[in-house]
Amino acid sequence: MPGLEESFWFHSSPSAQGPMSDGVASEQVKKFFFTSRRSLEGTQDDESLEIYIPELLQASYSFYTWPSAPVLAWFLWEHRDDLVGKRVLELGSGTALPGIVASKCGAFVTLSDSASLPKSLQHIKRSCELNGVLSQVKVVGVTWGLFLSGLFSIGPLDLILGSDCFYEPAVFEDIVVTVAFLLERNSNARFLCTYQERSADWSIEHLLNKWGLTCTHIPLTGLGANSGISIQELMHDHTIHLLDIRRAS
Repeated sequence: MPGLEESFWFHSSPSAQGPMSDGVASEQVKKFFFTSRRSLEGTQDDESLEIYIPELLQASYSFYTWPSAPVLAWFLWEHRDDLVGKRVLELGSGTALPGIVASKCGAFVTLSDSASLPKSLQHIKRSCELNGVLSQVKVVGVTWGLFLSGLFSIGPLDLILGSDCFYEPAVFEDIVVTVAFLLERNSNARFLCTYQERSADWSIEHLLNKWGLTCTHIPLTGLGANSGISIQELMHDHTIHLLDIRRAS
């Protein structure tokens, strides 16, 4: 089905992380398909995009493509005309599917993960390498809640992305603080993030209010419909939300 992934396996070098007992890392590469059909002046215009995302067989959050990432990537794909020339930062990139899609759609992209996780940053570069965007994408270390040099190396922004950053309540405020800082420096930017609903008791509303931010829920009911995508299959039957977070006026 278009938009859902197929996988193939191969062994990569030990430097790619996650060495097995024989010293070789087992890497799975998922291929994501993005398609669309648009009517232009009475003719059908078909467009497609393939993204290759490496994953490693090890117990680490950064090396797996969680369901929120394809959902955000599909939203970006369906709004790709708005991405051309935009300056985009992805927070907590992990395997970097949304950020790479944005880059392929003409945005100037910075990808990031924690400055204390050099292997995660290297894995982001591996994802960029597989998709031929390594030379045009910037990769920086940004640790949520800490004001380190990587955070100040980021230039002007139009859009901030995040997929499944809100997975652990202990880090919610660190994320919100980082986003609030970036939006204060880029007052016309917004933070688009998808998250998987894991508990009805988890909320960031009070943190957004505390740090001067507002939030709008973007409906996902029609996502992928024009391409024959089942939204529930895309979400892997999870409940996933898309938030548009901005500075409060």
